[in-house]
Amino acid sequence: MATDPFLLERMRRILQSKKTVWAEKKMFGGNCFMVDDKMLVGTFRGGIMARIAPEEADALMQRPGVDQMYMKDKPMVGYLMVDPIAYDADADLEFWMEKCLAFHPRAKSSKK
Repeated sequence: MATDPFLLERMRRILQSKKTVWAEKKMFGGNCFMVDDKMLVGTFRGGIMARIAPEEADALMQRPGVDQMYMKDKPMVGYLMVDPIAYDADADLEFWMEKCLAFHPRAKSSKK
């Protein structure tokens, strides 16, 4: 499924407003926003893949349209799948981007 260009622009605007330096990469069939060579957030299967603090996952999954992220039937700790209903409003998308930015300093880099 192609990534919605309007969603990408909304995400870029939020990062710009936070004065965040980022790079975009095509990954997982979508677009990933990278900060300091670490994945911050990405588009995935018609939604967003949010990298959040693992200890917040249970509480965040209580929100409508939010579920555990899985890859090959295996849960990805610290990643949530967020459906469009959960970020349709700009304030909701900003909420998710802020959650990702808050966890980012603690996130580990992938092995190269």
